Amino acid sequence: MRRLVSELYVRDNCHPFKATVLVWIQLPMWIFMSVALRNFSTGATHSEAGFSVQEQLAAGGVLWFPDLTALDSTWILPVSVGVINLLIVEIFALQKMGMSRFQVYVTYFVRAVSVLMVPIAATVPSSIVLYWLCSSLMGLSQNLLLRSPRFRQLCRIPSTKRDSDTPYKDLFAAFYAKFNSRK
Repeated sequence: MRRLVSELYVRDNCHPFKATVLVWIQLPMWIFMSVALRNFSTGATHSEAGFSVQEQLAAGGVLWFPDLTALDSTWILPVSVGVINLLIVEIFALQKMGMSRFQVYVTYFVRAVSVLMVPIAATVPSSIVLYWLCSSLMGLSQNLLLRSPRFRQLCRIPSTKRDSDTPYKDLFAAFYAKFNSRK
């Protein structure tokens, strides 16, 4: 059995460690960036130039959050982070057929974390929440872009049996079927 699995790893170039490399890099980077933004927003770092980073963040907001060191009192950014993360989880869950019990539990756990991100995001400076939102939007964009047959062909990503010619229509139909069937 081990020999067969090893042959599959070589043949399909899909060693399980490759799937975890992203987590070993992306998660620590996300944590370090969040802590750094928190330190910048609270004034824990000092600048030798005339303006401190905190002063620049306090004057660097846009739209409804003019001060990136303050909390988002409208909750637009925290709710957006939660919704985008839930959308990513649902897109992932819709593409999996016949998930194991463990995968179902992990999916529910990640859904719960996505919902928990809303009140957590409401208690941190807007600069951190804006970073989280941009990070989540990039993840969603990447997820959707990698479904495009043209993009996959352009990047020479080999097609699989599960690939569709109309991935976005299929995704919308799956969302509609999932949430319409609950009524």
